[in-house]
Amino acid sequence: MHDSLSTPVSRRQTLGALGAGSAGLALSGPALAETIVTSPRVSAPDALLTSVANNLLALSPEGATALGIDTGERAGERAKLGDRSAAGQQAVAATLKADLARVQAFDKAGLDHKTRTSLAVVESAYGVALDGFALPYGDVAVGGWRNTPYVVIQNVGAYLDIPKFLDSDHPVKNAADAEAYLARLNAFPGVLDGETERLKAAGGQGLIAPAFLIDKAVKQMEASLVDAKAGGGMVDSLATRTKAAKIAGDWGTRAQAIVTGPVAAALERQLAEMKAQRPKATMDAGLWARPGGDEWYAWGLRASTTTRMTPDEVHAMGREELAALHGQMDPILRKIGYTTGSVGDRMNALAKDPKYKFPDNDAGRAEIVAYIQTWLGKIRAQLPRAFRTLVKGNVEVKRLPLAEEPGAPAAYGGAGSIDGSTPGRFWINLRTTALHSKYSLPDLTMHEAIPGHAWQGEYANQMPLIRTMLAFNAYSEGWALYAEQLADELGLYDDFEVGRLGYLQSLAFRACRLVVDTGLHAKRWTREQGVEFFVKENGSNPLEVASEVDRYCSWAGQACGYKVGHSEIVRQRGLAQKALGAKYDLRDFDNVVVEGGNVPLDVLAQNVAAYVAGAKG
Repeated sequence: MHDSLSTPVSRRQTLGALGAGSAGLALSGPALAETIVTSPRVSAPDALLTSVANNLLALSPEGATALGIDTGERAGERAKLGDRSAAGQQAVAATLKADLARVQAFDKAGLDHKTRTSLAVVESAYGVALDGFALPYGDVAVGGWRNTPYVVIQNVGAYLDIPKFLDSDHPVKNAADAEAYLARLNAFPGVLDGETERLKAAGGQGLIAPAFLIDKAVKQMEASLVDAKAGGGMVDSLATRTKAAKIAGDWGTRAQAIVTGPVAAALERQLAEMKAQRPKATMDAGLWARPGGDEWYAWGLRASTTTRMTPDEVHAMGREELAALHGQMDPILRKIGYTTGSVGDRMNALAKDPKYKFPDNDAGRAEIVAYIQTWLGKIRAQLPRAFRTLVKGNVEVKRLPLAEEPGAPAAYGGAGSIDGSTPGRFWINLRTTALHSKYSLPDLTMHEAIPGHAWQGEYANQMPLIRTMLAFNAYSEGWALYAEQLADELGLYDDFEVGRLGYLQSLAFRACRLVVDTGLHAKRWTREQGVEFFVKENGSNPLEVASEVDRYCSWAGQACGYKVGHSEIVRQRGLAQKALGAKYDLRDFDNVVVEGGNVPLDVLAQNVAAYVAGAKG
């Protein structure tokens, strides 16, 4: 998923820690203790992994829907929402604790490498998540990317997630689906109230979000409330789709009663609590200023990077990598005639060059989509040089819905459904063609589509269900950046050097994130300092990076996963090359990384070590 501004929620990224492309919100659900298989005599590791997956899915009905598996025995999940209350959080923690114990106790002697890897992935994801649940506040993404100290804020909360989920993920093909939609609408006020109680509890502990984030959240909530009081999107979605499918019934009227009544009332209660916290808020951006903030941030960094790197180590890494990348960009800029000013200044000047822009009209929009297809064709032709076994690369390039474009980033993407019936998507924001340039779009295409998120997700979809559900931010985003690098190494920019600049600027942007995220949360930077660093050092647009910096304030640590993951994949490749010499083959290495699935970085290292040992013979 591209992440130039903020990271929205796509079909594959809804409300469960969902696989391929950097997915997963905090899983929370009702206590379903009876679904937990506690028998120590599980007949085989695959049965154990299946029962672990089923227990996690029982806590995330939205996750089952997003993966397209709320059918058959799981058909009942289609009418439910996960429980975001404190009790719901405790139920998740209890399930994780019981299942982690089962996985740890399982006799691993004689298991093949793939099965051992799957068990190690569960141990890592569940162990880190349980440490997160032990903290006094916040949302924990179980095998996902959206960990946050704040239960509800400008980019966190059911007020944002549920309407979009119902519209984009919940199917309406028959009367049963429409009834399930209404059942979920009826559950929505309880979900909101569960969050509001946790918001109050956190406020009681002295955890108040930064004032500038509360102001953003209040504005958005007010808009949600106005929409709900009028019926709005949640009613229209059901009414329009039942009409299109010719499903008889007064669906719009029934939805209207729920949305304008109980849903609007619950939104009002949540908005009132958010407004009540505003007078206690400060402009301090980082977790350093919050009770227990240093401990929370250490955990957030660990969850995001799957390493034990300290804030100081991450900060220093960012500065070093940024300097090295700018060192590569400088000679290319000189070669194409940009000789004065910092690399950031010159990239700002390049962005204004009309020859790299698209016309800002429908013809320009069509040109952008055609341009993406051209670059997809170029990378497809080279993939046999980079991979031993190839997936289909089933990707559709789609314009974002018009209503979503104003608040969305430049693009995002991910894999399709497990059965392949829904293709992977590369969603492109075309509200203005000024968001894109001819030198940045090729790189964006590699990141989101092939061989990035959509491509990697197709491999993940072939794995056991629990592996499709558990994703690690550092691996997901590290792989997508590595995919950008592969395009360069495969020669795609050899006759288009400005395209190489676009790729290097993308990596430099991720290096900046390491500096800014740790600056905000551990080094007492202000929001303004964070914005200024991007503008000055990387030539970023100040309007764009303001919301970028706000995102780091609420998703503490998440932005550090990208470059840490990428650097570790590249480091592991160097180790394999050195160890194997003439026996090294890029295709074998890439296959080991992508077919090993979405893993924490320590498990990635084990997978590479096993490959090296096998290749040595």
